[in-house]
Amino acid sequence: MDQITDLIPRAETSWPSLSCAGGNRTENNKTSSDNTRFWKHEWDKHGSCSDSILDQHAYFEATLNLKDRVDLLQILQYNGIKPDGNLYSVVNITQAIKQATGFVPGIKCNTDPSGNRQLNEIYLCADKSASNFIECPILPNGKSCTDNVEFPIFSEWDAL
Repeated sequence: MDQITDLIPRAETSWPSLSCAGGNRTENNKTSSDNTRFWKHEWDKHGSCSDSILDQHAYFEATLNLKDRVDLLQILQYNGIKPDGNLYSVVNITQAIKQATGFVPGIKCNTDPSGNRQLNEIYLCADKSASNFIECPILPNGKSCTDNVEFPIFSEWDAL
């Protein structure tokens, strides 16, 4: 992650981890270790596939630029879908994002400590140069989500 030190302030604001795991808290109530682990995971799982086209710095810069173009949280909030611990229809989440972006999002869910299915990940796919969104060639089969899922509360949203 040494290649992106100049992008870290922007990434902490635009692309933080929403993990509830521990670490040293920053002024935004985020953990710097959560963010570092999250970005390392993103590079290892997604960015390294683009390594022949984009080095680590170019990958993160392109990702942040795409994030600046499409704010999924803003899209969801505009459609009354908020990280407030309430249940929301996966169909409504999908439709809100598709209507705003023109693309069907990938949506993954997990189980919270109380046994509720909750949103875990929402994503859009990009072309190999990470300059444009594209239809995802493969989407999750949807089995990780129920028809209605909890949108967990994250205090970080207050800062975003």
